[in-house]
Amino acid sequence: MKIEKEMICIVCPNGCKLEVTYEESITVKNALCPKGVQYARDELINPVRNLTSTVKVLEGVLPLVSVRGNKPVPKDKVSEIVRFLKTLEIKAPVEFQQIIYKDILNTGVDIIATRRVEKK
Repeated sequence: MKIEKEMICIVCPNGCKLEVTYEESITVKNALCPKGVQYARDELINPVRNLTSTVKVLEGVLPLVSVRGNKPVPKDKVSEIVRFLKTLEIKAPVEFQQIIYKDILNTGVDIIATRRVEKK
């Protein structure tokens, strides 16, 4: 099966318009640097995204704490993870880089706090 896809590389400011073909191997045209080739291959085989969101804090000086994944999550899991995070509530205090949820949805990604939230 032959797959042809156009994509814009987001790795650097060049924004190369890549032409990607996958049949027996992956061919990438129009990449100005090797990072574009790697981006296209990753995006075709295993697309991932950096995730940021918020989690509700109970008894905190702030009602929410910003969180992020400790590594990128599979692209097809982003919406499901964000929906799940909206249901979480944690008690203050929250420490900077505290693990809020370990191995979220069995992705191997830990959700960590990006700031401290003190207790009221």
